[in-house]
Amino acid sequence: MAMAVGANRLELLQIADAVAREKSIDKEIVIEAMEEAIQKAARSRYGADNEIRAQIDRNSGDLRLFRVVEVVESVENPAIETTLEDAKLDKPDAAVGDFLADPLPPIDFSRIAAQTAKQVIVQKVRDAERDRQYEEFKDRTGEIVTGVVKRVEYGNVVVDLGRGEAVLRRDQIIPREHFRNNERVRAFITDVRRENRGPQIFLSRTEPAFMAALFAQEVPEIYDGIIEIKAVARDAGSRAKIAVISNDSGIDPVGACVGMRGSRVQAVVNELQGEKIDIIQWSPDPATFIVNALAPAEVVKIVLDEDNERIEVVVPDDQLSLAIGRRGQNVRLASNLTGWTIDILTEAEESERRQQEFLSQSQMFVDALDVDETLAQLLVAEGFSELEEVAYVELDELVAIEGFDEGLAEELQRRALEALESRQAEADEKRKALGVADELAEIAGLTPMMLLALGEQGVKSLEDFAGLAADELTHPGDGLLKSFDITEDDANAAIMAARVKAGWIEAPTEDAEPAEEAAAEEEAAPEAPAPEVSAEEAPVEEAPPEETPSEEASAAETAPADDKE
Repeated sequence: MAMAVGANRLELLQIADAVAREKSIDKEIVIEAMEEAIQKAARSRYGADNEIRAQIDRNSGDLRLFRVVEVVESVENPAIETTLEDAKLDKPDAAVGDFLADPLPPIDFSRIAAQTAKQVIVQKVRDAERDRQYEEFKDRTGEIVTGVVKRVEYGNVVVDLGRGEAVLRRDQIIPREHFRNNERVRAFITDVRRENRGPQIFLSRTEPAFMAALFAQEVPEIYDGIIEIKAVARDAGSRAKIAVISNDSGIDPVGACVGMRGSRVQAVVNELQGEKIDIIQWSPDPATFIVNALAPAEVVKIVLDEDNERIEVVVPDDQLSLAIGRRGQNVRLASNLTGWTIDILTEAEESERRQQEFLSQSQMFVDALDVDETLAQLLVAEGFSELEEVAYVELDELVAIEGFDEGLAEELQRRALEALESRQAEADEKRKALGVADELAEIAGLTPMMLLALGEQGVKSLEDFAGLAADELTHPGDGLLKSFDITEDDANAAIMAARVKAGWIEAPTEDAEPAEEAAAEEEAAPEAPAPEVSAEEAPVEEAPPEETPSEEASAAETAPADDKE
């Protein structure tokens, strides 16, 4: 863009106006870019040390050049500074800190200077265009846009959105979907990033949110908020599940999404290349929601594990393949939709597993309590599955079992306590063999069984334990003590006690008195009832009995049984 200042004065304004319209940016930005370009070219003419300013009149297009100097007390750079005495020769009221502008005569730019100016303008205009594009799209994440395929590069599709370009990456395209140049495409904006090469707009056609947005366009009740989409799970190009709920009891959410003769859902299916869509009624009850999510399979029985967000689903034998789906698709989508881990069993498998559990629990009671198989099976049938339940349950509950009398119940509890003590003593020996420190065993709340589990997982010293967090012990997925009945508060208390014992922190003084009072009350209390003594508090340790009130209680409870022997 060769520039001759003597050319038509309106030429610069016309150029700025044309560029601003073409690039959809402010005309003022283009004029400022021109001024900066002219300043840079003028410096090469008058010397790079000078401070040159160019000014284009926004109305007439006149171009004026100035050399700007600053009034200072002591001149260090004569090219851009002048003394107060010299400044007063031109401007009598000049003061230190003022800037003086000396007009410069118009110049004809050389070819190189004009080329330099052109590059500056082009770069400034490109930067302004990028900023405009980023500002326009940065808040549109989550919208559906329609564009034209500009080109396909290595499977990635570059889409022209009119006021910007976006990228539809290969992994965000529905399988078996192909695009050609100038073909129209609808997609979902997933991200807008400002990068060195300009703003990058990323599109997707496989995101679950894309399908939700399509339903919002097709179903007015969703757009109006009457029907709410609670969850979406997709296997792009194959199958999807969407959970909906109605805020108006008079409107069926599933029927509204399906539409008259399936017209609404069919419009979404066509856009997603024939993807099959299951529309499911959402429910706040996890069990109901999961049963709905497994449709079209029928569910006979469910068992919930809310702590681990895991559910066991029993289906008829002939429904197993339908519940699992091809390559596990149905159960996988149902799991993604609900957020729960789903285990599917047939009725035959569930019956066999229950029978195995019944037999194994019965055998455990036979071995631990030295009773016959009939008595052990009777205990399991009544809901007892652990020794602790037999040892610490109210005596009346055992007596209430048909065929049990008080003497038999007391004998069972005595044997259960002995078995627990033996088990924990064995665990204590194994703990010592593993090298778990005795000082760690002195921490209140840690039973020999817990210490053994910690030792098997590499936590052997007081410092090892003190460095843990409560979540590392209690987390239902990978907690070190996840199989034990220990709360997060109990875990925190044990960890803090270990840190105090290790000398990392000081013991809290305000908690000392209540703890002493509690210990005194426990010692002064009459013989404690059996249910108050936990399995973890009953171990036989090397410490003297009088130091541990729980051991005294345990000894007091077992004394009558010893007399019987």
